[in-house]
Amino acid sequence: MITQAAPPTPPAAVVPQRPPMKRRRRRPDLFRTLSRVLVMLIVIVQVYPLAWLFLTSLRTEQDFATGDPFALPGSLTWENYARAFETGDLGRNILNSFIVTMGANILIVLLGMMAAYAIQVLGFRLSKLVRGLFLIGIIVPVQIALVPLFIDYSAVNLLDTYQSMIIPLAGFSLPMSIYLFCSFYEYIPKETYEAASLDGAGPYRIFGLITMPLSLNTVVTVVLVNSIFIWNDFIFANTFVLSEDLKTIPLGLQNYIGAMGKVDWTATFAAVCVTITPLLLVFLVLNKAMIQGLESGATKG
Repeated sequence: MITQAAPPTPPAAVVPQRPPMKRRRRRPDLFRTLSRVLVMLIVIVQVYPLAWLFLTSLRTEQDFATGDPFALPGSLTWENYARAFETGDLGRNILNSFIVTMGANILIVLLGMMAAYAIQVLGFRLSKLVRGLFLIGIIVPVQIALVPLFIDYSAVNLLDTYQSMIIPLAGFSLPMSIYLFCSFYEYIPKETYEAASLDGAGPYRIFGLITMPLSLNTVVTVVLVNSIFIWNDFIFANTFVLSEDLKTIPLGLQNYIGAMGKVDWTATFAAVCVTITPLLLVFLVLNKAMIQGLESGATKG
């Protein structure tokens, strides 16, 4: 009996083995790391003087005079702030600076918005030339206007008044404000104005009901940018103010210089802390609106 051999079984398919996957090491993003380091350095450079100013305003006068001025205070006291108000008329100086800052900002916003609206929205034959002439004002130094303004103010009895400070501060701040408003108005859709015109709205109504509400963030930006310059102004106030009653903060700080040039530094630092606090608080509260105002002209939307 012949038995047939079983057919040979085919060899099993050889599955190729993949080499073990190596874990990819996440390479550090060099650009992101450098950016973070740079931002940290900028923050330190900006925050350190403020922190040092506040700590120094709390040091005793003897500790500041005998010790290292950059070291941590050995003892803290609030007496410097009381002496700051006693030495100079700090409250009146703050009030005068507030009046000048608010008055100049009102002129800057109203005149800047109307000028930018006429140049960018309404338009006319020489609008680009007028815009260029306004921008030339950015490079004009304020010092060349001191003597002519002093002569004109003395002729019309404007010396030693709030107007003598408000008018030049607003005038020299207008070019940059007009540029910011024009940059924002450039990207407002023209269909918005055309639809308002078809509904019977005139240029004044369009300006009041459409342009002004849309410009809120830009207004905040213009006010904050100019307020820093106006609040710290010294040259116009020192030239046109003659009496103690109208002295602003930069002029009022001169009262802390005593006989033979002796300076009460701790009281001066306390006065500086009091004067910069309102501006810092306003800046921190409106910081987001300011950033949106600066970016409003960058992208169309």
